[in-house]
Amino acid sequence: MIKLLILSFLAINLFAKTFTIASYNVENLFDLNLQGTEYKEYIPNNKYNWNKKSFEAKISNIIKVIKQLDADIIALQEIENEKLLILLKQKLPNYKYHSFAKMKNSSIGLGFLSKIEIIDNKRIDVNFKKKRFRPILETVFEIENIKFSIFNNHWPSKRSSESYRVKYALALNKYIKKFQNDYDYILLGDFNSNYDEFKTLKYLENLNDTQGLTGINDVLKTIKDYKYIQQNQIDDNTHYNLWLEIPLSQRFSSKYRGENNTPDNIILPSALFDNKKLSYVDDSFKVHINDELYFNNQIYRWQTDYKKRHKAEGFSDHLPIIATFSTDKFRLKENKENLKNIKISDLYKINKIEDYSILENVSVIYKHKNNAIIKQNNDRAIYLYKTAQELKSGFNYDLKILKLDEFNGLKEIKKIVVLNEKYRINPKNYFIDATKIDLFNTKFQNEIITNLTGIYNNGYLNFKDGKIKLYTKDKSLLPRNNEKINILNSHLGTFRGKIQLNIYKKSDYEVISNAN
Repeated sequence: MIKLLILSFLAINLFAKTFTIASYNVENLFDLNLQGTEYKEYIPNNKYNWNKKSFEAKISNIIKVIKQLDADIIALQEIENEKLLILLKQKLPNYKYHSFAKMKNSSIGLGFLSKIEIIDNKRIDVNFKKKRFRPILETVFEIENIKFSIFNNHWPSKRSSESYRVKYALALNKYIKKFQNDYDYILLGDFNSNYDEFKTLKYLENLNDTQGLTGINDVLKTIKDYKYIQQNQIDDNTHYNLWLEIPLSQRFSSKYRGENNTPDNIILPSALFDNKKLSYVDDSFKVHINDELYFNNQIYRWQTDYKKRHKAEGFSDHLPIIATFSTDKFRLKENKENLKNIKISDLYKINKIEDYSILENVSVIYKHKNNAIIKQNNDRAIYLYKTAQELKSGFNYDLKILKLDEFNGLKEIKKIVVLNEKYRINPKNYFIDATKIDLFNTKFQNEIITNLTGIYNNGYLNFKDGKIKLYTKDKSLLPRNNEKINILNSHLGTFRGKIQLNIYKKSDYEVISNAN
């Protein structure tokens, strides 16, 4: 009997199907036929050089990326019409199936290319009185006699306020509520919303017409009580966003003014973790990135000159995202986010903390009010936010870490228990000489840097190798324009992917002279 059970288990795993699903906004794929709904830069053969050369380069580069991904199913956004999707399918013979949707008189639509059989399609229209956007496309697939739905989204951009994206989320939420709780579905695409939208919307007065309510977080319920829903917290009313799977520094599929953004998302329901039919393969989510698509801290998007004329080179202003699924059971990655005696560097690899996680021999190298920077010998530094009231600058401690968080890309500890105070240290021994490192390397996030001399002007410190933003909540702490200063001890932070120096008090720097 035991032998039979073992053989049955092996047979189930042997025949389990594993497959990948990707999403890619290709940035405006138009053909060379005049439809009358094109953006002006894509009217064929006009002064913007949207011609045969540009079109063929665009098609070739999209095909190159799709081949690199080699996903079994790929959702595409910003496709002008179904004929273009069919053209891609003809040039990619591994993809036997496709689906497409577009609103009448709209410029672009969205669709799927698939190696897995498509058995049905439905279009969810979200209508507005004065504006026209894209529909939501539900495509139903079947693998191993298991049917599942993927919803391809392209929500309104941030030229429109949040209420537009909330309306999309409400329409999507209403639709999926009709499913049985164990029905497998996936929400993906370009939501024009960051996974942490609820943290930043309240500061954007031009977008926040919903009193801070967000479509991606509040309506689709990827958060609860202003905290992210984790895998072990998903229920029939919530969703899990796969951006939580990867380190903070890697969380971007697009850039805006140098800042990391995550408009492209893959969002999962509890059914993908219930071990009934399909399952998500834990920790399989990633951004498809290489030296061809991303270099010099920039995405190599489709290129135009200053007059918006096409150069016939480049890819897209988005990077593709991809995840793996299986007909096998869901298995949590062994020892995932389950640490005991840890190092600060470990905290940059995880999203949540267990209540028995211990940091030993950490030194307080900087403190301001109830905030502090702590560091371990031969390891990294990290920021303690409003939880350092019991700590003293220049002392070493053992700490129990109770809460880990991030704010716009900056890793921080938000709750600790002091286990014991150990010995005095010299904080300056832990400072990093700015002239000996690359300030823009994210591995130095949260360090205290010193010995950086430059001239301050309009929010930036201009120094020999470039310039860096000086940030402070209290603007009176900043130097005057054209003053030459030397940084004595400043917190090297990051805000949505952009490196900055945080100034907390006047003594963080000294004025050398006025450049005038």
